[in-house]
Amino acid sequence: MSTRPWIVDDELWALIGPLLPPWPEKAPGPQPVADRLCLQGVLYVLHNDIAWQLLPPELGFGSGQTCWRRLDRWQQAGVFEQLHCILLAELNAAGELDWSRACVDGSHIRAKKGAPTRGRRRSTGGRRAVNTI
Repeated sequence: MSTRPWIVDDELWALIGPLLPPWPEKAPGPQPVADRLCLQGVLYVLHNDIAWQLLPPELGFGSGQTCWRRLDRWQQAGVFEQLHCILLAELNAAGELDWSRACVDGSHIRAKKGAPTRGRRRSTGGRRAVNTI
């Protein structure tokens, strides 16, 4: 393992780069930090388990706020879901996945709302009060 695992090599960047949404052409403000540097900043923060504000500016990844905003933008664009599918497909094609050890997590399966129930169930709602008149 690399001594600096937050550095994104060219092979990985070739997979990630095309998935990232393009930067708006008429965006106000200064030239944005390159996506690759922001990704490395995100990985640095995650690897070192530090707060976004503590990302050292001398590393050249941009500010922690910039990296966090870019991460949020990518997440909303579905970049990581697409990347996950691509990496799974590549690992599967290379025979590196052992599907016999796969499991399904219930948090990823949609629950059927309003499905018919079997039999009668006791109501959990309150009952009407007895008429006292």
